[in-house]
Amino acid sequence: MPTLDQVRAVPKVLLHDHLDGGLRPATIIELARATGYQDLPSYDADALGRAMVGTAHHGHLELYLEPFRHTVAVMQTPQALTRVAAECAEDLAADGVVYAEVRFAPELHLDRGLRLDQVVEAVLEGFRRGSEGNGIVVRALLTAMRTTARSLEIAELAVRYRDLGVVGFDIAGAEAGWPPSRHLDAFEYVQRENFHITIHAGEGFGLPSIWEAVQFCGAERLGHGVRIVDDIKTNTDGPAELGRLAAFVRDRRIALELCPTSNVQTGAAPSIAQHPIGLLRELNFRVTVNTDNRLMSGITLSSELHAVAGAFGYGWADLQWLTINAMKSAFLPFDERLEIINQVIKPGYAPLL
Repeated sequence: MPTLDQVRAVPKVLLHDHLDGGLRPATIIELARATGYQDLPSYDADALGRAMVGTAHHGHLELYLEPFRHTVAVMQTPQALTRVAAECAEDLAADGVVYAEVRFAPELHLDRGLRLDQVVEAVLEGFRRGSEGNGIVVRALLTAMRTTARSLEIAELAVRYRDLGVVGFDIAGAEAGWPPSRHLDAFEYVQRENFHITIHAGEGFGLPSIWEAVQFCGAERLGHGVRIVDDIKTNTDGPAELGRLAAFVRDRRIALELCPTSNVQTGAAPSIAQHPIGLLRELNFRVTVNTDNRLMSGITLSSELHAVAGAFGYGWADLQWLTINAMKSAFLPFDERLEIINQVIKPGYAPLL
């Protein structure tokens, strides 16, 4: 089995990573002191890191999201947003990630008077600084909160910045009771503009959420999507049987942005070893492995791939398959995706296969 250091050394691709879920604890403390935020659970970096991870292990999505109030609170100025974004790019590059799409919700960063455009520009500047010379390409996904009514505004914002580093539109937040179709006008706008859509669906809620995301809202990728297994019947004496929705998702190559550790922490899967990624890989779904929130889950993309490899006996061919899957499903133009696959990913794995 590949060691963690070996996994860290190969090129990797990340499609599902939240900017406000990956801050360095020391940065949170420095920004809190600079802005006067006094509600952190600790002002020691190690203790804060442990507290942020510990709070996430509750088996419920809403409880998992609670620590974000601290990170969002310190990300309310252009300087803070640029710093956090730059450090994100640096940390991903240090972990061997060669392409990443990092998402954030601009509407959450307006408490100190910033405009939406200023939030986006500050983050994009950070990604530019942090990726420069580090062998990584970082692009942004703009996320609207499904519990508010600004999704069309955020969709229009995403399209405005499509040539400046934003590659798609997303919705996130508490899933149960907030179906994707409530934001249908935003998704229809994005589709009319020939732009890209990924939707958090099939994490905290089941098949109806996935069905709406795909059939009503035009999702090209599913954020998590782990509950698609509810439409798959496994048999001990024969092959698995796919329901109509599962077959559609597989056959259309709609990518699943799976985040195993996060899925365990939110209760979407019982353990890494019992995570549906094993079955979905066997059935040739467009499976990808992602971090979701590196701080709250206490992980890196390398550690996540290493854990999955250990749980399912994956070797280098499997890890390359997962990585190429992710690059195929990225929202970059096709020729740029192909270049990274052929010039970076395949040469990086070739000596190991």
